Amino acid sequence: MENETGEKEKRIRKITKIYYSNPKVQEALLKFAKDREVVPRYFEGFGKRPDMLNYPSDVMGLVNKGATSFHASEELWDDVLRLNSDMGFEEMQGLRKGWDLLIDIDSPYLDLSRIAAKLVIKAMEFYGISSYGIKFSGSKGFHILVPGNAFPSEIYGSSTKKMFPEWARAITQFLFREIEPSFRKEAGKIMSFGKEKDEKERIFCKNCRRAASSGSIIKMKCPLCGMEIERRDAKLTKRKLRCLNEGCAGVLEIAEKKEYYYCEYCKQDSSKISLDSIRNPEMFEKRVGEDVTEHAKFDLVLVSPRHLFRMPYSLHEKTALASIVLKKEELDTFSPKDADPLRIKIRDFMPEIIEGQGRKLLAAALEWKKTQDLREEKESTAKYSQRGKESYENIDLSGAREDMFPQPILKLMKGLPEGRKRGLFILITFLRSLGFPLEKISEKVREWNKKNTPPLKEGYIKSQLDWHFRQKKKILPPNYENESFYKDLGLLDKKPDAKNPVVEVMRALRKVK
Repeated sequence: MENETGEKEKRIRKITKIYYSNPKVQEALLKFAKDREVVPRYFEGFGKRPDMLNYPSDVMGLVNKGATSFHASEELWDDVLRLNSDMGFEEMQGLRKGWDLLIDIDSPYLDLSRIAAKLVIKAMEFYGISSYGIKFSGSKGFHILVPGNAFPSEIYGSSTKKMFPEWARAITQFLFREIEPSFRKEAGKIMSFGKEKDEKERIFCKNCRRAASSGSIIKMKCPLCGMEIERRDAKLTKRKLRCLNEGCAGVLEIAEKKEYYYCEYCKQDSSKISLDSIRNPEMFEKRVGEDVTEHAKFDLVLVSPRHLFRMPYSLHEKTALASIVLKKEELDTFSPKDADPLRIKIRDFMPEIIEGQGRKLLAAALEWKKTQDLREEKESTAKYSQRGKESYENIDLSGAREDMFPQPILKLMKGLPEGRKRGLFILITFLRSLGFPLEKISEKVREWNKKNTPPLKEGYIKSQLDWHFRQKKKILPPNYENESFYKDLGLLDKKPDAKNPVVEVMRALRKVK
C-alpha cells in the first residue's frame, strides 16, 4: 500500500510541474489572486499564512518547493500581508475591502452536485443575478461565485463589506432552502436508496424542513352515559378514571388512540403555522428511506473569515484534475475527464460585473434570516423559561471547574459563526446552573462573544444577561436530544453519554468528592 501511495505521489508531482509551467495557467492564477490571500498546499499541509501571488514566476517558485495546489480567500483585502491570527474582529473588518459570494456544492456523488448547481443557478437568475462564475471543484463538486460588486455597497444602513460572513451565510442558507424541494424531487429520480439500507418512515415539517416530534391523542368514552373526552399526551396507568358526568357511576374506557405530529421549532412562531398535524396536516410530509439532501450540501464552514477555497485552474492533489471553469450549458455533459490538466482551455472565472443586480437576492435572504432569528430567539427563551421541572435548586454543583465541562460546551466556548443566540442561551443557562457568580458569567459570556464571527451586539448580550439574572429559579440548559440546539450548531462530535451537559459535570464532581 505504501508503495502505491508513493508512486501516486510521484506521478502527481510530475504532472504538477508540467501543468504549472504553462504560462496561461500562471496568468489565470495571478489574475484571480488580486487582493486575495493566496496559500499554497503541499502534500503534507498548507504553506505559511498570510501569503500572496505578485508575479507569474511566484507560481513555479512555490511548485518547485513542492506545492501541488493553490487556495484563495473569498475576501478581498487592502493589505494581505497585514493579516494575522491574533487580529481582532474589528481590525479585520477595517482591513477588508470586500468579499465575493462563493457557494461550495459538495457531494460524494457528482451527479447530485450537478443537480444542486443547476438549481442554485436557476434560483439566482430568478432573483436577477446573471453575473456568476462556475467551476469544477477538482473532485465531486462545483463552486459558484458571484462578485461582491453585484451587491449594493450598503443596505438597511449596514455596509456590505463589513457584513462578512453573516450576509454570505444568509444568502447561502436561503438558496439551499429555496432549492431543497426541487433538489429532493430531482435527486430522487436518479438515486436508488434500497430497502436494505433504510426503510424507516420519517415525518418532517414543510415550513422549516426539520424532523417533527410526535405525540398521542387518547379518546376516552363512558360505556354507561356515552360521554367522550380527549386528552393529549396523557400517561396511561392502571388507575381507572371515573366518568365526569355528575351522577354517572361509569368508568372511562379507551375508545381510540391516534398519533399526531408537531414542530418544536415552528410552534414558537407567533403566526402559529405548522402547529400540529391535527390542525395543519398539510404542513407535514412523510419521507421513506434516506434523505437525499444529506448527500449534497453547501459548505458553510467555507463562509467564514479567512477561509480558503481551491483557486480556478489549481490542481487537486488527490485526483490530479484541474479546477476548470465551466459554462452553464456545459454542466449537463461535464465529465471529470474534461478536467484533464494536460487538455484544458483557459477561461475567466470572474464574470463581467453588473453592479447592484444582487440587491433583490440579498434583501430576500436577509428578510428570511430575520424570520429565522426571531423563531430562534423565541425558542431559546419561551420553551424553557416557565417550566418548573427545568429548575433544580437543591442540587449542589459548587466546586465545578472548566476542566469538568463536557466537550460540546468547550466547543461552544470557542465561538460560533452561526446560531449565536442559541449558543448564548446554552452558555448562560449552563454557567448559571453550575452556580457561577453573576459577574463571572458576564465575563465568560463577553469573552465568548469576542470569538464569534461576527459577535452579537452588546445590547442583545446585556438584555439576555439581565433577563436570566432576574429569574428566581435556575433554568436547566437544553438537553442534548434537542436538535434545534447542539446538533444544529455542530457541537456534537459523538453521541453524548448523558441527557444534559449539567449531568456530565455532576458526574465529574461526584468522582472528585
